[in-house]
Amino acid sequence: MTPSASSSTPCKLVILISGGGSNLQSFIDAVSNGSLPAEIVAVFSNRPSAFGLQRAANAGIASELIDHTDFANREAFDAELMQRIDTYSPDLVILAGFMRILTPGFVQNFHGRLLNIHPSLLPKYPGLHTHQRAIDAGDQYAGATVHFVTEELDGGPAIIQAAVPIAADDTAETLAQRVLTKEHIIYPLAAQWFAEGKLTLEANYALLENTQLPAGGYQYND
Repeated sequence: MTPSASSSTPCKLVILISGGGSNLQSFIDAVSNGSLPAEIVAVFSNRPSAFGLQRAANAGIASELIDHTDFANREAFDAELMQRIDTYSPDLVILAGFMRILTPGFVQNFHGRLLNIHPSLLPKYPGLHTHQRAIDAGDQYAGATVHFVTEELDGGPAIIQAAVPIAADDTAETLAQRVLTKEHIIYPLAAQWFAEGKLTLEANYALLENTQLPAGGYQYND
């Protein structure tokens, strides 16, 4: 169930990470400052070295390590991860730099309550190396897109996008850093809309305040 704006129970979030957890930190900060009416009930990582686990510990958030290398295949890992997440009864599951391609069964289990952020202006550049691909193509803008997760890789309905101009001297690394600052704004914002009962997945599109979002989602401008 999507929480309503009048609900006295905060939206329960589970956040999945694989690395440093900078997007996780943006959620911790948004909950802390009151802009995101939610509670992060657990953080999961598939890598023991993920610094995001330390971020969770610093914030007093429960965390679990489920190392994917301990499992014979993707299906076995996803089944265990899904079962462990379900014990927290989350309203929303956030993929925050979770570097795993999820199985259809996992995606279906969390249908309509599973979000991802991708570092490109989708539908451009699904997959990896997005910033270098944008530079190589001579694009004027790069950016990030928050979207609902479906079985199509990086293909679920877009919720919100933020564009970043590409400078003539940009490298993939410098561009990535500027895009990341936008990610830290738009990702908690998308979760805020969901927590307030304003955002839902309807068939093959995202609905914000009863209005169908365009293919690229809401265009964020600061």
